[in-house]
Amino acid sequence: MDVDGGQDVENRNIIVWNKHGGLNQQWDVIYVDEYPAEPVKGELNEQFGLYVERPFYITSELGEHRLLTIIDSKQLAIKTKNVTAQQTWFFDQTSLTIKNSQNKKSFNINSNGASKQIHVYTTNSGWW
Repeated sequence: MDVDGGQDVENRNIIVWNKHGGLNQQWDVIYVDEYPAEPVKGELNEQFGLYVERPFYITSELGEHRLLTIIDSKQLAIKTKNVTAQQTWFFDQTSLTIKNSQNKKSFNINSNGASKQIHVYTTNSGWW
């Protein structure tokens, strides 16, 4: 078995190919009862370095250390701490994204990443 083209991308086809020893032809067998469990609420996701569903603030390194805040339901700005859900974020293990505590939406770059504009939007992908 060979991952077509040796490209580690989602939905890449598996093909039969002559043996060449590349990583795209190497596989492991892991028994279901030995497969590592996904982190659950409160546990650290070591790959992303964030605790699952543990609320946090995102602070600016500018002098006043204002917090990343949702304004007008989807725009982002920095504001002085006011202890609202618009300023609280968490790491969602299912989508592997950072979501806002108020509306459960994630960061989104407009125009499928071809824009400088960022806001929060319904999660439709992940950071990978």
